[in-house]
Amino acid sequence: MIPEFSEGQFDVVVVGAGHAGCEAALACARTGLKTAMLTLNLDSIAFMACNPSVGGTAKGHLVREIDALGGEMGINADKTALQMRMLNVGKGAAVQSLRCQSDKHAYHTEMKRTLEHTPNLRILQGEAAEILTEDGRVTGIKTTYGGILYCRAAILATGVYLNAETITGDVKQRSGPNGFAPATALTENLIALGYGVRRFKTGTPARLDGRTVDFGECAIQYGDEDIMPFSFMHDAPVKSALPCYLTYTNARTHEIILSNLDRSPLYNGTIQSTGPRYCPSIETKVVRFSDKDRHQLFLEPEGADTLEVYVQGMSSSLPHDVQRDMYRSVKGLENCDIMRYAYAIEYDCIDTLDLYPTLEFKKVEGLYTAGQINGTSGYEEAAAQGLMAGLNASLKLRGKPPLILGRDEAYIGVMIDDLVTKGTDEPYRMMTSRAEHRLEIRQDNADFRLTQKGYDCGLVTEERYARYLERKKEYESALCQLNGRVSAADADGFLRSLGMEGTEKPLTYADMIRRGASLKQLKERFGVPVNCGAGAAQSAEIYIRYEGYLKKGLDRIKQARKLEERRLPPDIDYEKIGGLRLEAREKLTKIRPASLGQASRIPGVNPADIAVLILYLK
Repeated sequence: MIPEFSEGQFDVVVVGAGHAGCEAALACARTGLKTAMLTLNLDSIAFMACNPSVGGTAKGHLVREIDALGGEMGINADKTALQMRMLNVGKGAAVQSLRCQSDKHAYHTEMKRTLEHTPNLRILQGEAAEILTEDGRVTGIKTTYGGILYCRAAILATGVYLNAETITGDVKQRSGPNGFAPATALTENLIALGYGVRRFKTGTPARLDGRTVDFGECAIQYGDEDIMPFSFMHDAPVKSALPCYLTYTNARTHEIILSNLDRSPLYNGTIQSTGPRYCPSIETKVVRFSDKDRHQLFLEPEGADTLEVYVQGMSSSLPHDVQRDMYRSVKGLENCDIMRYAYAIEYDCIDTLDLYPTLEFKKVEGLYTAGQINGTSGYEEAAAQGLMAGLNASLKLRGKPPLILGRDEAYIGVMIDDLVTKGTDEPYRMMTSRAEHRLEIRQDNADFRLTQKGYDCGLVTEERYARYLERKKEYESALCQLNGRVSAADADGFLRSLGMEGTEKPLTYADMIRRGASLKQLKERFGVPVNCGAGAAQSAEIYIRYEGYLKKGLDRIKQARKLEERRLPPDIDYEKIGGLRLEAREKLTKIRPASLGQASRIPGVNPADIAVLILYLK
């Protein structure tokens, strides 16, 4: 019997120090709560176990929203960027997303430094063995060494470490990512507390020795030089430090994979768990998309202080000898040496239908979960959940109302609503297609949507808030300036110089934007807007260009909010409501939606069931 001892009394204990744990701990500590962060290994703080990057399609929106609320991911990504690119520039503003190639080691080091210098925060290396409860609420976290961290709330951000096993070919090892130790003591306790637990899988590609890669045979990919960074606290564009490279698989690569499927854990039955649909292994891509004769691969530097190269697009769990042949079949990689082989990893996670929209567990008061333990994939999804779990735990302990973001307010709101209303049977990934109001919740206006909320919660600093107010003022000034009128002759000459239809009437600058002119072209010709930052001017341009659609979207949002405002009492006995179908009763009883809007999004609850609930409420 290991003797118990006190590690101290805290307001909040955060279990895990990945991207979710870091944001959760910072949110709690920065809002004045005495916080402890318990991690298996200090060297795994903010560790990028997979791709060395932040952002991407829809994920860039999440990072901007984290930043707007007062989180750290955007700031840290900017500080440690090797290059940045804006994705989907040929498409509309709603789906354009920023992506940052990160210095993996620097990202960890900078985040660890930030945590270490944060008041109210203690960092402790150790493994959580048990969540202590009394009368249905959290009282502490017990470590495998008998230490007890007494607390009023706890946030579980365990990532992919719960009973983690790595799999490569016939070799299965009890291990977390990158050789870190797994967490083996907590799953049974979660089941005892009433969580539904399932098994998910993810994977990662090999890392190559850059000295053995012929980059001359690959297409070079530079970063964008004039792209504004993630954080609204930063004004200067990030300069590209290192390029990435593009190459492709080929018929020989596919032949090697297909001839060795019997040795693939994904196809011989070794792996039984569910993997990510939107980030499949190279084996899955070759089998599923057999009509494609090649798949693109991005060669990404792991950092400025290492020669390791990450091969994005080629994750695998094939045996090492097959991996060697497979990678060397690719153009530019013919003589490559593998420094770290690819592997798959299986881990335990929970059923998010057991959570409130605050990410608090329905069966234990004060117990929250965030990140991959909630069945999501990706650093950005994890960080966003960590921030929200931390903020809501802090708000609850400070006696304030929770922060629940609507689907029309943030991608974070879309993600959390999906998780707690629909659940997920596979690793969840944020995508722009999941957001029905994506034109309204663009990445450029994240601060306009969220910074006031973060300030009201006590997380946004005075400095950040002042920047937000100044940017808002600049934005309003830009809108005003762009409503300035241009003579018919000047407008006609300008439009015709761009190959557009001319005009016989005076036009405003906004009119010309709506006709297809860009703000850059207007600035070069007429010098507007003035006294305005690039970010505020861009937001003004986007608003003007899509103003008609935005007004229609606002009408749809108002209609949707009517259902959200119809609250459902938490103690409804759905079994006694006549007219509800059996499936609807079961789903409503399990999820216990907070509103008619949430109820309408539950799979298995149809419009007729909603009509019954409306009558019941009346």
